[in-house]
Amino acid sequence: MKGDFMSFFSKLGIDPSQAQIDWNLKPSDTFGMFESWGGKERVKNKNERFYYFYIDNWELPARLNLMERGIKYARILARIMAPQELIDNCIARQGKSTTLDASYSIDDAVRSWLQKNIVDSDDDSLVLPIKADEEEDMGNTGLPDPEDPVPELQSITLRSRPLAFEEKELAGLIRNTGLFERRYNPEGNDNNYLVDNGEGSTVSDLTTNLMWQRSGSEINSIRTIKKWTVELNREIFAGYDDWRLPTFEEALSLATKTKNNRDLYIHPCFSAGQPFVFTTDKREPGGHWFVDFTQARVFWASGFNPGGFGRVCRNIK
Repeated sequence: MKGDFMSFFSKLGIDPSQAQIDWNLKPSDTFGMFESWGGKERVKNKNERFYYFYIDNWELPARLNLMERGIKYARILARIMAPQELIDNCIARQGKSTTLDASYSIDDAVRSWLQKNIVDSDDDSLVLPIKADEEEDMGNTGLPDPEDPVPELQSITLRSRPLAFEEKELAGLIRNTGLFERRYNPEGNDNNYLVDNGEGSTVSDLTTNLMWQRSGSEINSIRTIKKWTVELNREIFAGYDDWRLPTFEEALSLATKTKNNRDLYIHPCFSAGQPFVFTTDKREPGGHWFVDFTQARVFWASGFNPGGFGRVCRNIK
């Protein structure tokens, strides 16, 4: 359904005649449309884009956002400055979210407000564009080289084997690691010591003896991320063929107590294109554990809806 104006799309650099809002698309629908090969409404055109509004409740206050979604492609285009009471009431009426624990679909009240104030209005002042990240320079890290003198370090050994555990066990497991996590262990340490391996693609943490990919994958299902990892090893990425997805402890070891210039709790040598990453750990009775660098937190979600990003690591021998 196209509105009479939709001028806000022009503000976002999108031709309004080539875009439309899908009012019925919910965060929980994206698996069936973009990832599930058995889905009745499977989208196969890689160039097709879908636009929908949803509420992000990861941080308070909750925000109303406009999402652009396609196959292997997802980004938030804009924040919509709707009345906070309207947003909060929408969340309250739905209760606990079932997708990522913090992503809500809009209700009729929010839709009516959007239709009047955004879609059918020629005033786009309530639409705040979120600029897409420009292609990152993955060259200069500012880190020491492996040959540089290394200060005295306190090495830590982290679990590398996958684990399945219930949500009630998470807090204790995080505290046992001693690592920083904003929700369950804010006093934990973030004392990793990164060095630049010199080939532009990886860095190594000498406290955990792990080598890390600096960039990562596009958003995808866990099934596709596993295939992507196999392909990296087949191609002998950065000279090695033993890359793997990290456990939640290993991924959490990269979290820092202060945000970088990309608004992430991770060293700026890492790409901002992977704000939350898959781990090898599974949630009982279902789901996967992720580490979110926008929050410096561990959370669980489906491995398919809406998926996640991959960043591989390997043990330094």
